[in-house]
Amino acid sequence: MPKYLFTGTYSAEGARGLLKEGGSGRREATEKLLKSLGGTVEAYYFAFGSDDFYLIADLPSNAAAAAGALSAAATGAIATRTVVLMTPEEIDAATKLTPTYRPPGG
Repeated sequence: MPKYLFTGTYSAEGARGLLKEGGSGRREATEKLLKSLGGTVEAYYFAFGSDDFYLIADLPSNAAAAAGALSAAATGAIATRTVVLMTPEEIDAATKLTPTYRPPGG
């Protein structure tokens, strides 16, 4: 199953919600969201700095990942970024492809 890294920041409203329900409550809500999309949480961490949380999730497709990110962002409580994670074997497969490409102006 494809893996995704979601990072994000809380709005003031989201931070108030986090203070009210705690980190465990957020993790439970996230697990429920991912389960509804056919996925699971691999890792969930809160952090200091430019991002408030890091989530690694297994989801069945890019569409499922987008649906989860859109649902969360639509609340206005968080802003997220999504990164598709690839295994070394997927990169090995990519290096065996022979794409045709012409650079700009070339």
